[in-house]
Amino acid sequence: MDNVQITRFVGIDLHKHFAVVAAVDAQQQLVLKPTGRISLDDWPAWAAAHLGPQDAVVVEATSNAWWCYDIVAPLVGRAVVANPLQVKWIAAAAVKTDKHDAVKLAKLLAANLIPEVWVPPAHVRELRALLAHRHALVKQQTAAKNRLHSLLHRHHLTPPAGDLFAAQNRTWWAELDVSPSERLRAQHDVATLARLQEQLAAVEGELARLSQSEPWRAAAPFLIQLPGFALVSTMSVLAAIGDINRFPDAKHLVGYAGLGAGVHNSGEVHREGPLTKQGRRDLRRVLIEAAWSAVATHPHWKQEFMRLCRRKPQGVAIVAIARKLLVAIWHVLAERAADRHADPVMVATKPCPEPVEGLMRWAWELTPEQRGGLTTRQFVRYGLMRLDLGHDLTGFRYGGQPRGLATEAEILARFPELAPPA
Repeated sequence: MDNVQITRFVGIDLHKHFAVVAAVDAQQQLVLKPTGRISLDDWPAWAAAHLGPQDAVVVEATSNAWWCYDIVAPLVGRAVVANPLQVKWIAAAAVKTDKHDAVKLAKLLAANLIPEVWVPPAHVRELRALLAHRHALVKQQTAAKNRLHSLLHRHHLTPPAGDLFAAQNRTWWAELDVSPSERLRAQHDVATLARLQEQLAAVEGELARLSQSEPWRAAAPFLIQLPGFALVSTMSVLAAIGDINRFPDAKHLVGYAGLGAGVHNSGEVHREGPLTKQGRRDLRRVLIEAAWSAVATHPHWKQEFMRLCRRKPQGVAIVAIARKLLVAIWHVLAERAADRHADPVMVATKPCPEPVEGLMRWAWELTPEQRGGLTTRQFVRYGLMRLDLGHDLTGFRYGGQPRGLATEAEILARFPELAPPA
C-alpha cells in the first residue's frame, strides 16, 4: 500500500454503539456525504466493503478507538488516531453533530492538521489494561478501609494491635459492639478486603510473569535498579512509555509525562508557570511516588531534595525530583546502561520502609520457572551482570544476616552472551 496515492480522506466519528463516516478529497470537497449511524456490529463488514488502499482514515481516541483502528488499518493506505482535546482546540465549532464531527475530522486530515496520538501495540495495551484494573482494585480497597476506619472513629472503638485488617482480626470485626446493621456493613467490608487482597495478589503475580516476558524482560532491570522502583512501578512506567525509541531525547519524555513547566513567552515577557499536566496522569503519579521513596532512601536523591527545599516548597521540590528521575529513566532505557548514581548493594536490595525492593525482591516475586531455573542468589547476580554492576561484590547483609551471591563464572556458564568483549 506504500505506493498507492491517497485520494480520499475519511473521518470516523466513533461512538459506543455506532459510527458516522464522511470523506473529502485533497481539495477538501465532500466526496462521501456523512453516513447514517453504522452499527458497530456491522462495522467490520462496512469497512471491508467501503474502505481501500486509496483512503487515509482518522478516528478520535475513545474507549473503543483501538478496536476500530485494528479493523481499518490493514484495509487503508494510512490510519491515524487523533487527540480529541487538541482536535477540539483546532476546530471548535458552534454547531456540533455527529455528521459535522465526521466531516471536520476528514477535512483536518486532508489539511494534515490532525494531532496524532501514538497507537500502542497489543502488548502495551494489554499491560496498560492490567495496570488500570489493578488501580481500580486498589481504589476499592482504600474505600473499604476508609469506611471501616470511619466506623471506629464514630464509636470511639480501640482496634487491636498490629494489622487492623489481617485475617486474625476478622472475628474481632464480627463481634463489634455496634448496631446489627453497622456490624453487617463492617463484615461485608472485611470480606471485600479479603477478596480484593486475593485479586491484587493475582494481578501482581501476572505482572511478575510479564516482567520476565519479552519485550518487558529486556528493559525491566534498568528501571528496577533506580531508587523508588519495584515491580509494579517499573511495569507502570514501561507501559506508559512503550517504546523508548519514540522519544528522541529526555525533554520529549518529560513533556509526554506532563512534568514540564508551562511557559509564557511573548514580547519582552518570559515567565514559567506550573506544570502543564498535559500528559499521562498515571506516569506522573508513579514518578511522584518513586521520588518520595528515592529521597527517603538514596543518599544522592536525598541530598538533591534538601538542596531544592532550601529555595522551593517541598511539593515543588518533589516534582523536580520526579522530573530528574524521568530524565534518568530515558538515559538508562535508551542507552541500556546502569544509572550513574547506582550502588550495587542498593540495586540488589534497596532499603525501604516497605518490603525490600531491588533485584532480590523481584526474584522473590517470580516463580523458579519465571526465573529460568535460577536461584535467588543467581538471579541477583544475573541482574547485576546485565547492568554491568557489582563485579567485585560477593554478598551483602540484609536483616542482620549475610546474603551470598553466585559467582560471575556460575552465571556465564549459563549465559555466555554476558561475557565482556575480548
